[in-house]
Amino acid sequence: MTEPTPPSAGISIVPAVPDEGDEGFLYLGMIVRTSSATTRDGNKVVLEPKDLVFCDPDRRDVPQFDDDCRMTVFRLARCDLGVSAADVDRVLGVTVPGRGHPGALVSDVLCAFAAEARSPRPLIGDRLTRSALDLVAVLVMELLETEPAPEASQAERAGNELLSRIRAYIDRRLREPDLSPGSIARAHHISVRYLHKLFRNDGTTVGRWVRQRRLDSCRRELSGSRSRGITVAAVAHRWGFSSPAHFSRTFREAYGMTPSQWQARATSGAAAPALR
Repeated sequence: MTEPTPPSAGISIVPAVPDEGDEGFLYLGMIVRTSSATTRDGNKVVLEPKDLVFCDPDRRDVPQFDDDCRMTVFRLARCDLGVSAADVDRVLGVTVPGRGHPGALVSDVLCAFAAEARSPRPLIGDRLTRSALDLVAVLVMELLETEPAPEASQAERAGNELLSRIRAYIDRRLREPDLSPGSIARAHHISVRYLHKLFRNDGTTVGRWVRQRRLDSCRRELSGSRSRGITVAAVAHRWGFSSPAHFSRTFREAYGMTPSQWQARATSGAAAPALR
């Protein structure tokens, strides 16, 4: 192992992977001499000099190194990798050969970085540091393209299926003004809290989803030739909006014009209004 070097723009060399992790950092080991390790799949692999492996102290099970393993350990700032925490987890424990694409170039630069750090008067410049970090980030992206994404858990699949059924239920009852999170949850025998969680995991809310589906239905009806002679208020009421003023304001926020303007343009034979 090497002696620790001062942090430099997000990368430093440490004596070993520490016992406890820091969520802001990740560790990349570069093998110094031929040794072996057990991967997260339980397979025994032989590691050659310059091979690379990403490590996380909080996940000691990936990988498990033999006692005779020797490597140079680089501490990297996670924020410099440009990927999500979930994507970082996908490359943990993956071994990268140091004598072929894409590991060879990364290993060469890291060797130069380590050699400079060991010199009596190290002069590690920002350019070398940035090059090392950029290449490691590229390596991570390469690994993500070849590493299969984890399958959704049974709970996630069940949640997705339930969310699809709930959305279909909502679409069938958009005209009901009393459609609410409470009534939706009761119809599916779940708590309101869990209902909100399902939609939150999908990046939206129950109220926002219902409102947008109602707006889309109103927009389609107002765009049809049959809407001539039908008031905007009637259309809004038919699709569950109790307040015409609230409907008009919400419609304009969504589509950039009032419902009356939309209807007038759509029924006058002009080009269909463009959505924002």
